[in-house]
Amino acid sequence: MPVVPYKNRDLSKKQQVALMFDKISGKYDLLNHLLSAGIDISWRKKAIRLLKPAKPKLILDIATGTGDFALEALRLDPDFVTGIDISEGMLEKGNEKIRKKKLENKVELKYGDSENLEFLDNKFDAVIVAFGVRNFENLELGLSEMFRVLKNGGKVVILEFSKPSRFPYQQIYNFYFKYILPIVGSTISKDQSAYTYLPESVQAFPQGDEMLEILSDIGFKNNKCIPLTFGISSIYWGEKE
Repeated sequence: MPVVPYKNRDLSKKQQVALMFDKISGKYDLLNHLLSAGIDISWRKKAIRLLKPAKPKLILDIATGTGDFALEALRLDPDFVTGIDISEGMLEKGNEKIRKKKLENKVELKYGDSENLEFLDNKFDAVIVAFGVRNFENLELGLSEMFRVLKNGGKVVILEFSKPSRFPYQQIYNFYFKYILPIVGSTISKDQSAYTYLPESVQAFPQGDEMLEILSDIGFKNNKCIPLTFGISSIYWGEKE
């Protein structure tokens, strides 16, 4: 059974994830930075820096949410960044940021399904995702779509939560994710299910070598996993040859 936010709702995982992010979109950025003590910002910066040597000109940000990763990607001086998401609420918040920064000529955020991308084959120089792939209804299908729309020589960078394995970080992490995060998250967002779903979805997501094997099966080459902050999150890197 897939891990879903609302176990008593007769909706697909994709529908439930969209509903959840619509409901918490107003508090999402605040909670992201608060619950990670701001470390998520440095994680995004490090992930984007990995792409600097490649100098990608067209970038696709999948599960863009409120656009933080897409905006960070502008540091690479691309021609254009396209962000897609299934949550209209998150897209609305992201587009507010873009309008305020007057970056409409560099970034576009719009509705899009990661498992059925509207783009032509071999279009993008890089595909990036931050904290989104564990929400896919079908992980392999979503990754296959990323592979399809990448140009030959294109790069994929996936930033995702992971599980520390070393003492005492594993114990601290488990306590925080099980007891602290759901209470703080539900109190601020008013959605208890969303911040119960988060640790459950991380637990169910393939980690480290398992994720690298999936990327390899899809067709990505030169794959690597870079753990961040004692393994609380990881960057997965791959190339389309």
